[in-house]
Amino acid sequence: MDRLLGAADSALRTLFARHRAQRSCPVVAADETVLTPQERREAAALMRVNHVGEICAQALYTAQAAATRDPVLRRHFEQASREETDHLAWTQSRLDELGSRPSLLNPLWYAGAFALGLAAGRLGDRVSLGFVVETERQVETHLEGHLERLPAADHASRAIVAQMKDDEAAHAAQALARGAVELPAAAKGLMRAAAKVMTTTAHYI
Repeated sequence: MDRLLGAADSALRTLFARHRAQRSCPVVAADETVLTPQERREAAALMRVNHVGEICAQALYTAQAAATRDPVLRRHFEQASREETDHLAWTQSRLDELGSRPSLLNPLWYAGAFALGLAAGRLGDRVSLGFVVETERQVETHLEGHLERLPAADHASRAIVAQMKDDEAAHAAQALARGAVELPAAAKGLMRAAAKVMTTTAHYI
């Protein structure tokens, strides 16, 4: 019951609370961001997708923390979730600065990611950690693509995405160090397909 209440509280906070980062938002010193209207719209769409990714990260880690019976691993997932909260706060603030909004489908994205995280956790801790590794690798690739697509003049968004990419790589390395197993190719392919649907939809809605 305590875990269920904790999961419900986390969902409500993720979806409806204003988040505060523990770390300062990454910036590029002395570089001013000046964008055309078209560049602003494109940057906002990409940052909305990144914000959705952080909504999903909260759901995944919350579900995996609830599923494991290992208290040490549970604390690891909870710490990773807190670190991802920085990303959630940074992307939300950047959306505000760009005059845009988060995805209208965030509750749906959260529910889907929570279900995936819970399913991974039920398959055992090493599989759950393997799911983290593959997720973070795919997110890292996705963020690299965004660095290529973001307007060159959008120093603010690019600094945030670059730091997020480094953090995701670190989370993957930590999961590997804890004994993650390699997921089957079919599972990886399904994860990429699901991510493609989410990112394509969130770009507009």
